[in-house]
Amino acid sequence: MTVDKHPQRDAEKLKAEIKRLKEERGAVILGHYYTEGDVQEIADFIGDSLALAQVAKKLEAPVVVMCGVHFMGETVKILCPEKTVLVPDLEAGCSLADSCPADEFEAFIKEHPGHTVISYVNTTARVKALTDIVVTSSNAKKVVDSLPQDEKIIFGPDRNLGDYINRCTGREMVVWNGACHVHEQFSVEKLVELKKQHPQAKVLAHPECKKPILLLADKVGSTAALLNYAKESDAKEFIVVTESGILHQMRKDCPEKVFIPAPPEDSTCACNNCSYMKLNTLEKIRDCLRDLKPQIEVDADIIDRARKPIERMLELSK
Repeated sequence: MTVDKHPQRDAEKLKAEIKRLKEERGAVILGHYYTEGDVQEIADFIGDSLALAQVAKKLEAPVVVMCGVHFMGETVKILCPEKTVLVPDLEAGCSLADSCPADEFEAFIKEHPGHTVISYVNTTARVKALTDIVVTSSNAKKVVDSLPQDEKIIFGPDRNLGDYINRCTGREMVVWNGACHVHEQFSVEKLVELKKQHPQAKVLAHPECKKPILLLADKVGSTAALLNYAKESDAKEFIVVTESGILHQMRKDCPEKVFIPAPPEDSTCACNNCSYMKLNTLEKIRDCLRDLKPQIEVDADIIDRARKPIERMLELSK
């Protein structure tokens, strides 16, 4: 006997459970644009890394669920050490953060004395503790521009973002050799073919992409900047060269426009997904609110050292 399943009905039931548990716990749910659409729909706040850090700093709720990846949960804990910070899955890591081990980055810093250390937010708490200023893709150029032109700078860990900022600012920052596996995998050839198929489409690209991709873009920017560009543009078609989760919000905000995901190089898939972000599910969110675990824990000394560069970033971003 075949049993009919009703995924939509199951999802609505989970959402109702999450709402009830959230109220019982006095919890707030934060969601990144790269998570699945149904996760974004139940979040109290959605945004990119900068927006979520700004929200976390102001939260009064005793419990915070961070639906994103591990370093985002750490950032919330650093900014709100007195709160219970939950993540739906501790295995939701980040290839970019993994590309910059703290001990190796510390040795790299010692090899370049006299440099101001700027670290992308996509790093572990231990790397942030070695840093003078934390940045996101939303504010990296603004933060670098705020420093004297002759200041020596180390930028880590994303080589593509670092090189892009160097080109934009005329700097010669020393750049750590790390990268995001999602943004590294976009295909120039497939993007060119998409442009031929959609000659009126604007290309939106994240600065973590390689230089040849960025040279083909009409707009280079953070996830939030790409979303804003799409909302304000008169164009009706867009080729989106970043993690495909952002398409949910783009289509929601601009239902009359067409958004085409750019494909990765070595895949027949039509879009490029972060498998870590997709570990966030409604069922896991329900479970973590019910059980109050898994919790993010960060050593007190790391919190003290890492909070200063994050708060400096937030101050410079006002």
